[in-house]
Amino acid sequence: MINETHNANRIVVKVGSSTLTYGTGLIHLRRLERLVTVLSDLRNAGKEIVLVSSGAVSAGAAVLGLDHHPSSTEEKQATSAVGQSELMRMYAEQFSRFGHTVAQILLTKDVIDTPVRRANAESTFRTLLAMRCIPIVNENDAVSFEELNFGGNDTLSAYVALLCGADLLINMSDIDGFYDADPRNNPSAKRIPELARVDESIYAMAGGAGTKRGTGGMIAKLKAAQIAEQAHIPMMIVNGVDPDILYDITEGKPCGTIIYNHA
Repeated sequence: MINETHNANRIVVKVGSSTLTYGTGLIHLRRLERLVTVLSDLRNAGKEIVLVSSGAVSAGAAVLGLDHHPSSTEEKQATSAVGQSELMRMYAEQFSRFGHTVAQILLTKDVIDTPVRRANAESTFRTLLAMRCIPIVNENDAVSFEELNFGGNDTLSAYVALLCGADLLINMSDIDGFYDADPRNNPSAKRIPELARVDESIYAMAGGAGTKRGTGGMIAKLKAAQIAEQAHIPMMIVNGVDPDILYDITEGKPCGTIIYNHA
């Protein structure tokens, strides 16, 4: 599968809250800056980049000066409404340092389920990429509710990969890849570098959520891989602590876990 990552031209990169924020819940500015630098460099190299980014709720809580992380639906909707513009301001400012233009896309699940809206979303991604923009995608948390939400950005990123016809989906998380047991609880757990399928035996090995700041765990990532498989898009699970890992991926170097599920 080395060639698949090396040859990937249109890449969806998903970065989760556990990667973008500190334990305090506030934005990890140095990591965000490095992520933007690497993505800009890959764009300069000719790669088409789509970024699915968490962090709106955390950014909103910081702007509002909240002394707690929002827990109720109402608080999350309100803080995301404040934080989404702040998050985009930070991204726009950082990407502009390298001469790149960003575009905000907010989605709800009904865009995927409604043929006309889905076609419009596909057209928007296609046009933005042709204009050399970097789309930055998040769920429209301010208006989303149970019937309209994706259930987390793992799932959202997989659908975005479908919408934009990606060659590769990279899921940057707080873990080095998929393990045969939870490495946080089992020091002898072994990373599995490649999965040719996702079945019940794989789900049985998956643990729960990673950090308290994230909404998805390994099961959510496996489900995302199965969604991406609808269009034969391989997905990688890698640790996002050092965004430079994106260079390793695009150079075809082995890292994390790749799930291609083409069996």
